[in-house]
Amino acid sequence: MPIFYGKATKAINFLQDKDKTYLAKFKLGIKTDTKDITGEILKEEKSSVKKKEFEKVLELFLGKIFQIPPMYSAVKVSGVALYKLARQGKVVERKEREVLIYSLKCLEFDEEKQEGILEVFCSSGTYIRTLVEDIALKLGTYGVLLELERTKACGFSIEESLKIEEVKRLKEEEKLEKYVKTIDEIFRDLGKISLSLKEQEKFLNGVRLKIEGMENFKEKDMVRVYGEKFLGLAHNEDGFLKIDRIFC
Repeated sequence: MPIFYGKATKAINFLQDKDKTYLAKFKLGIKTDTKDITGEILKEEKSSVKKKEFEKVLELFLGKIFQIPPMYSAVKVSGVALYKLARQGKVVERKEREVLIYSLKCLEFDEEKQEGILEVFCSSGTYIRTLVEDIALKLGTYGVLLELERTKACGFSIEESLKIEEVKRLKEEEKLEKYVKTIDEIFRDLGKISLSLKEQEKFLNGVRLKIEGMENFKEKDMVRVYGEKFLGLAHNEDGFLKIDRIFC
């Protein structure tokens, strides 16, 4: 989970809809009220799905799919979070939501235990619990999530992260700073525009600029803007550079 502080908090809204990658451990043959193993078991049966069957059905869930948010979720209906209603034993109608599944890989599948591990690369808002259950239903059985690990978010991977204990130790040793990323690193996947000192002054004063190189970006494409240093984010609007956020 990326943590922002200082001026970097201004960047949060620009990252909250980023795609994510998960490792999801699942088990077939069980249905719970929460769609994961922590919930109350509602149904249980012997499942005998083969690995090849499981891998084949994954193809049906690639691309644009629709999900119904689980009752045990933070989605609000009439201003009330679904999980609060679920704890009262209530079930209400929920609207389907469109999500994108870019890739689904079965990394492991134990046919005897009917357990496995999925790698899921998906859009923000995807419920992995629901995905597991829906895959299981296509196979004619039930399914629950056993464990979930987010391995990529906001363009950062788990390999770049630190545990709380490590953060505390590095802070005490005054070595934490070298692990802190600059704001422009957050947007490293975006294109880049460099301004002269005169253009920089105009940009910081909110003037729309006709900049050489903007023709390389599509309409509404967001780019990183640099002058003497990283200045902020802007986008292409009718061939002009228009400010989205200043960070300097």
